[in-house]
Amino acid sequence: MTPIETDRLILRNWVDSDRALFHEINSDEAVMRFFEFRRNRAEADAKMDEIRAEIDELGYGFGAVTVKATGEPIGFAGIRPCSSLPHYAEQCVEIGWRLVERSWRKGYASEAAQAWLRYGFETLRLGEIMSYAVHDNHASTGVMRKIGMQALPEYTFDYPGIPDELSHLRRCVVYRITREEWAERRPDPAS
Repeated sequence: MTPIETDRLILRNWVDSDRALFHEINSDEAVMRFFEFRRNRAEADAKMDEIRAEIDELGYGFGAVTVKATGEPIGFAGIRPCSSLPHYAEQCVEIGWRLVERSWRKGYASEAAQAWLRYGFETLRLGEIMSYAVHDNHASTGVMRKIGMQALPEYTFDYPGIPDELSHLRRCVVYRITREEWAERRPDPAS
């Protein structure tokens, strides 16, 4: 993966020195509030290796987000093929992010997501990019709206396999942005 730079961030593939951060974002109660699982260090290391290999194969994926000024990794953002969405199983590409709590409310998620939308639409020439979140995850759906995604209420679904004691995590909302919608929102590069 060729690193992507924004005003404040560098988006890149994972390196071994990111392992502690990757474990942190996958085990922290606040960060994982809308997920049914928490990963121990061995599970997090295995997942990071899996994601890193996928990025090596595809050239993109859920890569590390680092603060340009400090080099500090703060989480992940990216796009990847998605098989989790009913109705979009074959050619779906999803966008997602997960950042450490100390980096919340600084606009990093939307800044990284905008860069990934640009990559998806300009470089990969995708027709649309999807995202989904637990219906009560207002921080994530707020980012989706901020980057121009539109809710698709007709595709709301219950995530399979969620145990009854976590039923509040089942209902997921789906958002989408098309290449045309994204192009209409972009500032004119000539201005």
